Amino acid sequence: MATMESLIGLVNRIQRACTVLGDYGGADNNAFSSLWEALPSVAVVGGQSSGKSSVLESIVGRDFLPRGSGIVTRRPLVLQLHQVEGDAQDYAEFLHMPGRKLTDFALVRKEIQDETDRLTGKTKQISPVPIHLSIYSPKVVNLTLVDLPGLTKVAVEGQQESIVQDIENMVRSYIEKPNCIILAISPANQDIATSDAIKIAREVDPSGERTFGVLTKLDLMDKGTNALDVLEGRSYRLQHPWVGIVNRSQADINRNVDMIFSRRKEREYFATSPEYGHLAHKMGSEYLAKLLSQYLESVIRAQIPSIISLINKTIEELEAEMDRIGRPISMDAGAQLYTILDLCRAFERIFKEHLDGGRAGGDRIYNVFDNQLPAALRKLPFDRHLSLQNVKKVVSEADGYQPHLIAPEQGYRRLIEGALSYFRGPAEASVDAVHYVLKELVRKSIAETEELKRFPTLQAELAAATNEALERFREESKKATLRLVDMESSYLTVEFFRKLPQEVERAGNPPNSANPPSSTKSANPEGHFRRIGSNVLSYIGMVSDTLRNTIPKAVVYCQVREAKLALLNRFYVQMGKKEVRFLTLFHSRLQ
Repeated sequence: MATMESLIGLVNRIQRACTVLGDYGGADNNAFSSLWEALPSVAVVGGQSSGKSSVLESIVGRDFLPRGSGIVTRRPLVLQLHQVEGDAQDYAEFLHMPGRKLTDFALVRKEIQDETDRLTGKTKQISPVPIHLSIYSPKVVNLTLVDLPGLTKVAVEGQQESIVQDIENMVRSYIEKPNCIILAISPANQDIATSDAIKIAREVDPSGERTFGVLTKLDLMDKGTNALDVLEGRSYRLQHPWVGIVNRSQADINRNVDMIFSRRKEREYFATSPEYGHLAHKMGSEYLAKLLSQYLESVIRAQIPSIISLINKTIEELEAEMDRIGRPISMDAGAQLYTILDLCRAFERIFKEHLDGGRAGGDRIYNVFDNQLPAALRKLPFDRHLSLQNVKKVVSEADGYQPHLIAPEQGYRRLIEGALSYFRGPAEASVDAVHYVLKELVRKSIAETEELKRFPTLQAELAAATNEALERFREESKKATLRLVDMESSYLTVEFFRKLPQEVERAGNPPNSANPPSSTKSANPEGHFRRIGSNVLSYIGMVSDTLRNTIPKAVVYCQVREAKLALLNRFYVQMGKKEVRFLTLFHSRLQ
């Protein structure tokens, strides 16, 4: 049977591999995250300023965590302790800085702060994205700890109102997992009934089987008081014994008193304390680290069969994924170009299936033509443009000082040209609507192309190239559709005008009539202008029917057809000119 140290060390290495390979395989690969969640770890939970940082540093034996007032831990810190043999020098490694060993723990503290700021900025906001840190030392026990932001009750200046709930939700996302061991930190100089850590731990672990209670700041309690009721389980009983901790004082921190001396002071405090002397062998950060390590070992031993089963299942899933992904990437430039083209063809095939009906999405383009465009045409404000008052105004202005004799041709032209200008809006709106459908179909097609999932850099290049192409198609489509509208304005249908005198005659003014057509306006001026408005509306209706049929043709020709035939043409040309860039497209896969 493996020793305790080798068992926990093995789990630590599996967890680290899951994290590395999970990032390597992309966000959609759930195999590694499922395996990570199945492995036991310890989550450190407590209110702000409860002493969480001091407890962690005491367990590690190093001063390496950022300090300050208010919310200091703003991202989860996954801390993996690895016990090494001999007298090797302590060092730390960040997952986002692979291969770089830090022996100066002041630099570790600075990098934690800098990496937090990279994601959250120099604000008091939080992020659920964890920082992964491994520490190698002969003086630590094998252990995985997750330091979480401190629970709080109110948002301070510079924080969103939701931060209280956001922090609680983040903490719950870790401690609700059945394999998570909860290290609940509570300060001894506060009533245990008000402990944030105990409250949330009791909600997710009501039996207390996974909860370890830690009481900090015992040396800061008021004189004449002690925490024996809590430490001996009378105030609040847990399945596991409470552990008391004496943190470094602020004066010690300011003087850079090392952790070895602080641990010695802690042992002396409990050994000489009249209240806690009989519990001294079960108190202190060193005992806490051993207690957690022993419990973690027992949990791992009990779960070995299920862990092995899950590892085997994960391996099978990965092997199936490798079979699906296909051949490895060659280092030859020609072979790399062939691979890129093959991946692009797979994407184009799926994109065309969306357009042609093999997959969902292409019907949304038809919806633009069948519903959105007709609805937009019906809403055009022709009633306002052809109101009696506006018709009078436009016709009078067109006549100038000489009123028209028979039919106000210039007035007709101005009214028609003004009405036709309204068609530009629906024409452009149709182009934009189809453009956004095509963009969404491109995004879905990239996401659905299995072969592309392991190459996020190539995905980004494809997305940029296709968006650039779609923008070009949109511009051409706008020119074409607006040209259709402009053509209607540039040449009016002559037959429409030629019918107008005949219609006036049929209305009851034959050539022999005492009231000739030229006097119609004088006899019934409002009826005359209404007839003009009606004639213009009739002509506009004819044009609307025409554009309703021709705008979709132009849009499909300039956008949909081009997207099917030439979406990646420029990208292919660029690839042929830039062989040196091939390797960068596979960068995230090869690193």
